[in-house]
Amino acid sequence: MAKTSAEKVVLAYSGGLDTSVILPWLKETYGYQVVAFAAELGQGDELKGIQKKALTTGAVQCIIRDLRKEFVEDFLWPMLKSGAIYENGYLLGTSIARPLIAKHQVEIAHKTGASAVAHGATGKGNDQVRFELTYMALDPALKIVAPWKDPNFTLTSREAAVEYAKKHKVPIDQTKKKIYSRDRNLWHISHEGADLEDPWNQPQDHLFVISRPVSKTPNRPTYVEIGFKEGTPVKLDGRAIPGVKLIETLNQIGGLHGVGQVDLVENRLVGMKSRGVYETPGGTILTTAHRALEMLTLDRDTMHYKQQAALKYAELVYYGQWFSALRQSLDAFINVTQQTVTGTVRLKLFKGQATLAGVKSPKSLYNPKLASFTMGQEYNSTDATGFIRLFGLPMKVSGIISRQGEKTPSGKRK
Repeated sequence: MAKTSAEKVVLAYSGGLDTSVILPWLKETYGYQVVAFAAELGQGDELKGIQKKALTTGAVQCIIRDLRKEFVEDFLWPMLKSGAIYENGYLLGTSIARPLIAKHQVEIAHKTGASAVAHGATGKGNDQVRFELTYMALDPALKIVAPWKDPNFTLTSREAAVEYAKKHKVPIDQTKKKIYSRDRNLWHISHEGADLEDPWNQPQDHLFVISRPVSKTPNRPTYVEIGFKEGTPVKLDGRAIPGVKLIETLNQIGGLHGVGQVDLVENRLVGMKSRGVYETPGGTILTTAHRALEMLTLDRDTMHYKQQAALKYAELVYYGQWFSALRQSLDAFINVTQQTVTGTVRLKLFKGQATLAGVKSPKSLYNPKLASFTMGQEYNSTDATGFIRLFGLPMKVSGIISRQGEKTPSGKRK
């Protein structure tokens, strides 16, 4: 890479260990003018003092944008309606945030005259793909700077990064003794590294940040009611509530009861397995409620096909293909399916679980008379005789052929 003293680069800056050392490294190694961009996505107090930190460690400018409303309405709600869950456990909290951050990086690059965008994702992880696919989709002319894949980048371990930070007087919270890689936003917090790298190690109680260990949760349950309109959650316990506030409130209530803790060994896009522990209390409550309402309001064929689409949607989010034609096409299908997903779901939160405690909808397809074991005029059971004969005909023919090929004990064919 050539010396670029006059060039500007927009760095996705979280203030965590990796980007804290990458910022001065970009300036020191290549002479970049670094514009640090920090996205407020609901990560608590992590952005406190981040502007001062960025400027004192070499940034020419630090831009902070509150993206929580956009995050919820344009990213989380579409994903929630899709039913996307990666490998039966991961609710995609980190995956869904990266395209939004990268989108705003591109916008800031245009606004500030930067010719490049940069991220601090490692060469082993999924985030590098999520960032770079978004850059390529939104402005393929921008140069992509990825220090972890730069042969001159020697800070290839978190221990080395800690040493660099100390040497350059970059303030960090991590130490060599205990280094967890964490990513937090409104939807979740993830934990990787340190003792979690061995799947045999049980997550310790001190690991959890936004939820209590199940052993320390209350001995009495809490009930919540979530109101949906066309697949979007709009009410909590009967009162209208904005999306950001809804998730924040459910994180507090669900976290108190240890809801949404997942310990997962997942298959990364880059080909390896990784172990992560996730806390997604509010997201788990909403996902459980949304699924329950769909059970009541979607017909069989639509529901089954949507389940297939949800698997693909989860892959698209996980793989960083948010700005793909296929994801947009799936959204068109999903939005049609959500036209009837209106109603109220009651959940019981207790000892780490969000359990369905009731569901109702003006669009319900559930007919108590049809579902009853009592035979009535609305269902003629004799119709089932011909239906089963026709439905089972291929299996019957196969059975006939199979028995014709069987031999008797005497060795003769039947």
